[in-house]
Amino acid sequence: MSELVVKRGTGTTAKQALFLVFRIGEERYALQAIEVAEVLPCLPLKPIAHAPHWVAGVFAYRGAVVPVIDVAALTFGQPAQARTSTRLVLVNYQPEGAEVAQRLGLILEQATDTLRCHPADFKPYGLDNRQAPYLGPVREDAQGLLQWVRVADLLDASVRALLFPTPARDVASLGGMP
Repeated sequence: MSELVVKRGTGTTAKQALFLVFRIGEERYALQAIEVAEVLPCLPLKPIAHAPHWVAGVFAYRGAVVPVIDVAALTFGQPAQARTSTRLVLVNYQPEGAEVAQRLGLILEQATDTLRCHPADFKPYGLDNRQAPYLGPVREDAQGLLQWVRVADLLDASVRALLFPTPARDVASLGGMP
């Protein structure tokens, strides 16, 4: 019996997942594709006053205002390089305990490749990086280490409150308009 038939018959093989691969400088990172809603080219953004430097701004998307963060600036303090491969990736952001996912934009460098692998291929890297809880386990391959970025852990409570106020502000109530 061939190995393929044996694997099919056992039912114990884990399912592979699809990941969107991107870079910050020379380092590789990945988002699980199931969290990605859409990949867009970089678009003009409206800055948010007094926001952390890595909050790139907001933009209008299908009738909603979507906040955008620069993952390179969040991670290493330097904004993403403006390349033809730099993308604005819309993700379904749903932190633990949230009932509904919300759209969040991520500016990602060289976000043009995908990888299909077993999530179990990613292993803990032995550091407790509490300053960056979104940086998950790593996977080694011929190109080096690839680190999983967990979308649900990108924002701390204070930034989440700034970008996604609860309850959402009603535009009419802001200016005393009818």
